Amino acid sequence: MIQDTSESSAGTVWGFDLDKLINKLQGWGEAIILKLPNFILAVLVFILFYILAKYVSKFVRQILMRHVGQQSVKVMAGKTSFAVTALVGFFIALGIMDLDKVLTSVLAGAGVVGLAIGLALQGTLSNTFSGVLLSFLPQLQLGDWIESNGYAGSVEDINLRSVILKESDNNYVVIPNSKIVDSPFKNYTRTKRSRVFINCGVGYECDLEEVRELTLKTLNNLFKQENGEEVEFFYQEFGDSSINFVTRFWVNVAKKRDVLTAQNMAIIAIKKEFDAHDINIPFPIRTLDFGKNKFRSETLTIANDQGNTSSSNAGESNPE
Repeated sequence: MIQDTSESSAGTVWGFDLDKLINKLQGWGEAIILKLPNFILAVLVFILFYILAKYVSKFVRQILMRHVGQQSVKVMAGKTSFAVTALVGFFIALGIMDLDKVLTSVLAGAGVVGLAIGLALQGTLSNTFSGVLLSFLPQLQLGDWIESNGYAGSVEDINLRSVILKESDNNYVVIPNSKIVDSPFKNYTRTKRSRVFINCGVGYECDLEEVRELTLKTLNNLFKQENGEEVEFFYQEFGDSSINFVTRFWVNVAKKRDVLTAQNMAIIAIKKEFDAHDINIPFPIRTLDFGKNKFRSETLTIANDQGNTSSSNAGESNPE
């Protein structure tokens, strides 16, 4: 009886069957040893496809897309080919490890989960589809200088989530793709030539014909106008202190800085020409009218008050 108890206690510890546990661990170890070559091969296959994906992406961008003028389309095609190639390698690696059946079950369950996630991430998916749309939009390319949603800068990247702008102050702005698609944007780079506007005003005593001729002559000498282009001059209004006008002319523009440079040159040249011909560019003048009678009355009142004060002071200093 004692011997049976010792034998039964030798195979169990705290109620656990050690023999079954050891057998289970041995089975796992044998399975790992048997699957280890497949695992190593699967890892090597995935690494190989990952490296291959880089070359496929480069091939698509430089060879297949060499006749495509849109740089963003090339970038998007390269990223897509990279993702597809890497995904194929991932599936092959799972097949080598005999996990293809498991993957089928996981994908079936992921379909339901993906539907729920899709409903929850409508904004993100909207940005993704907008990113694909922007990649094929010829009016927006990498390196273009644009204004959108209150920001202006050079397009540094167009991805599946956002458009990245580099502003003139060297800071980056990330704008969601849906904002770009749903809002207007101004592109300075898509057109080689742009019209620049200068607003100014001259004094009422000036000869308006002379002002017009001098301005047109100055700008024509400074900025060459191509076929179908001309410097234009228009008086706009009788202002408070001046007669205001606007002049506009054509220059080569690739970004906002080119517009500012042209405006700077035009303002300096116009001011110099006006000074040489004694043409006045007045600044706002304000005349304060106090009223003649009112001013005289207040002066007399102040004088009387000062006289009364002096008399009272003298009476206090000489008492009887």
